[in-house]
Order: sequence, then C-alpha cells, then structure tokens
Amino acid sequence: MADPYIFSAVIVLCYVIFWFIVAQVIKDNGIMDVAWGLGFVLISWAVYFNFGYPSGLLIPIIVTIYGLRLSVHIFVRNLGKGEDWRYANWRREWGKTVVIRAFFQVFLLQGCCMWIIALPLLPVENNASNTYLFFLPYVGLVLWLIGFLWESIADWQLLSFKQRPNNREKILTSGLWAYSRHPNYFGEVTLWWGIFLLSLPHSTWWIAILGPLLITFLISRVSGVPMLEAKYRDNPRYQEYVANTNALIPKISRLFRTQGVYNQ
Repeated sequence: MADPYIFSAVIVLCYVIFWFIVAQVIKDNGIMDVAWGLGFVLISWAVYFNFGYPSGLLIPIIVTIYGLRLSVHIFVRNLGKGEDWRYANWRREWGKTVVIRAFFQVFLLQGCCMWIIALPLLPVENNASNTYLFFLPYVGLVLWLIGFLWESIADWQLLSFKQRPNNREKILTSGLWAYSRHPNYFGEVTLWWGIFLLSLPHSTWWIAILGPLLITFLISRVSGVPMLEAKYRDNPRYQEYVANTNALIPKISRLFRTQGVYNQ
C-alpha cells in the first residue's frame, strides 16, 4: 500500500477493533487506555518497515520508549482496580447500548484521534527545501526528551504517593506537582511537539502539525484536565490547589509544599 495515510488508517482500524473485542470479553473498556501508547508503537514500526524514515530508526525507537512506558504505567496503575471510573460511569449511563456506543464513542473515536496524533509519524514526499530549518529536528529531540522525562517522573511520583496508605486523603503538591497540577500531561504535550519538529524533514508540516495540536486540545480542553478537575470541583482543598497552581505549564517561580487530596 503506497499511501502512508491510508496504510496507517487501516492499521489503526484493525488495532482498535482487536482491543474492542478484548474489552467485550473481559468487560473492561478501560483496556483502551493501556492500548493507547502501544498503538503508536505499532504505527511507527509498521511505517518504518513499509516506507522508512530519513532519520532511520530514531523515530520508531523514541516512540517505542514513549509508548511502552506509558502502557506499562497505566497497566500497573489500574491492576486489580477494575474498570476505570470514567468507563464504569459510561457503562451505567449507556445501559443496553453499551456495546455499540463503546465501539463508536470509545474505541473508534480514540482510533481516529490516534491516527491524527500520529500524523507526524507518516513520511511523505516533501520537495520543499528545509535546509534553513536544519536545527529544528535537534530542538525536537530535546523537547521530546524533556517531555518524556517530565511525564515519566510525574507519573512515578503520583503512583508512589498514592501507594502510601497515609496519603489516601491528601493532595500531592511536591516534586513536579508543585509546579503544575498536571505535570504528566504537560510532559505528554511537550514530547508530541518534539516529535512534530523531528518529523519536519519527512512530513508536510501543515498536515503533521494537526497531531500535536489535537493532543494539546484534548488534554487541555476535553478528556484530560477538564475531566479530572470536574471530579474534584466540590473539594475545597483541591480548589485551593487550583487557585495557586497552573494547570499545565509549570510555574517555576514558586514551589508549593502543602499536602492534601491527590488529583488523579
């Protein structure tokens, strides 16, 4: 299949159908969260073996590092806890239509988002001269590294915090969580902008940029920050945290040291 857009779309469609079937067997639509990172790993290697990258193995390697870490983290975080509260709420709301609605509103929708976010991973013939932008892929690699480390450290800090019984009713406001309320999401957004800059030698930038724009929009306006913040809108101690701490972009000028109820 010569067109990387069609090729990757077919890969993603088959991938989400597979996980939809798995979810119906185990009665847990939250499995798609675990599958999310692995989907990008699959796309990057499938594209590499069928089309190649000017940068060789760099992009599939960094996407694999990102995707495997994210999927393993979510799997460990959710292990033994049953279906995630978001999917459990939808299961109750949807009732008898849960199977068909889960396919379209969870799996197919996330598959479409995955394909758009992965646009920087798709190499296309680009005859434009980018010699004057030769430094941008290096900036992209640095951005990816910053984002990856920021997200990984934030996830580890939160997981460790929540595993301590005495922190059950507290907010994590130390470490990276002192600088923003969702440092893991900041890392996610940052690393995808880094991947976009890395893709410039092989991509059509006005198409590829849709990827980081979408993940930024989803995290900041749809399923990331807003959904988690709504869960604690009636918690006065969390609202104090909201009033004093940026949502995504780290506030380097201040370090908060108070403790309360964690936000994830």
